[in-house]
Parts: sequence; C-alpha cells; structure tokens
Amino acid sequence: MRKIFIIGIGAGDPRQMTVEAIERLNEAEVFFFLDKGDNKRDLVEARQAILDRFVERSDYRVVTSADVGRDRDPADYVATVADWHNRRSDLYERMFLDELPEHGIGAILAWGDPTLYDNVIAVLEEVRSRGRVAFDYEVVPGISSVSTLVARHRTSLNQVGKSVLVTTGRRLAAEGFPSDVDDVVVMLDAHCSFTTLDDGDLHIYWGAYLGTPDEIVIAGPLGEVGARIVAVRAEARERKGWIMDTYLLRRRSGS
Repeated sequence: MRKIFIIGIGAGDPRQMTVEAIERLNEAEVFFFLDKGDNKRDLVEARQAILDRFVERSDYRVVTSADVGRDRDPADYVATVADWHNRRSDLYERMFLDELPEHGIGAILAWGDPTLYDNVIAVLEEVRSRGRVAFDYEVVPGISSVSTLVARHRTSLNQVGKSVLVTTGRRLAAEGFPSDVDDVVVMLDAHCSFTTLDDGDLHIYWGAYLGTPDEIVIAGPLGEVGARIVAVRAEARERKGWIMDTYLLRRRSGS
C-alpha cells in the first residue's frame, strides 16, 4: 500500500525543521507540490530549498500540479471551502494514482503545522474515502506560525491561569472580542478585522512572513499601532503579491 507523509515544515525558516521531519523527508520517494502561480513562486522555492538542504538521497522526484483557487469572500463560506477541498482532493487523487507506485512513499510539505488551520489532512481523508486509491498516511507536526509569532515577540501564548482562543478574522469581525477570554489568536484575516474592535485595553502582537527573510513584526496597544499594521500589511502585500500573517490580541487588564 502507498504511504504518504504530511510533514510540517515550520513557518518558513529551514532551521525550524524537526529531526522527525528530516527523517521522513529522507524516506520519501516522491514529493507533491501545489503551485499557486508566479506571484507565490517563492513558496514552491522554499519547499525545494528544504529538499536541497536536508534530503540526502538523489533519486527522489518532485511532482507539481497547479493549485485550484477559491473565492476569498463568498456568500456561503462553508460551501465554498467544501468545494475547494473537493477540487484539491481531485488533484491529489490524480497525482497519487499517476505518480506514486502501489508501494511507494510520498510526502506533502505543509507550511507551519499541518494540524492548525491547514486543509491537507481533510483533503487526504476525502481522497481515502473515495476508495479509488489505497494509501495510509502519517502526520509529522511542525512549528506553527503561532509559536513563531509569540517567540518573536518574546511573550507567551497564554497568561497564568487564563484561556486562549484560536479563531479566524471572519469570526472576530462577526462576534467581536469575547468577554470571557483574555488572549485571542487570529488566523486567516484578510481584512484586518482588529480594526472593528473598540476595546481600549487590547494589546496586539502581529507578524507577517514569519520565519522568512521578509519577516515583519509589530506590537503595541491596538489603538496606537493598529493603523500602522494596516498600512504596513497593505504595502507588503502589494510588494510581494501575497501575504501570510497572524496576530495575538491580549486584554492588557488581564496581564
């Protein structure tokens, strides 16, 4: 039976690769990349750089397929994401059938940690449920952008005896900052949803391109640095053509 490794590769710095991840890289015969287009070419190049640095065998292959896009502001978010997963499942199913021998070992390199706001596990489960290609898979954890964010800001993810909520920009904008939580990590926020908040006690720790040479970090009281983050983020996205960022909101009265 085919074997697939889903390998967390960290937030962008090759030095964040774990020993386990490197060991699994060297077991794989075929690596599957999704190409997001020319404006995100450096994401493919970063994965190739990891292979060049850590894979000792010379007989591995890289199989690349053009990724499928999706509407980033749909009327029905859940249905749109389900359709996106389905089309990605089509891509992986075809690549596994066409490019991985029946007893071969393949690998997918997942940015950050594949268990945190990444869809590759769900996609592979869908491929398996179809029953057209038989395989087993193993998940190798990686250092997430959230871990890198708080490390860069020299703070902890939680306060003593306090809870942490991990949510999305969409939910933050719709629901506001929860009254019963003092620390909120926000992922997948394309619209700087922190600008909708008017809580004067909030402190923000923001980071973009974490773990890469383009890394940007800004921290401070939300009311003082929020507008600066919006401007810096817009400039960075225009310059590079894409952006990956996340942030921690902390209620200062709880610190």
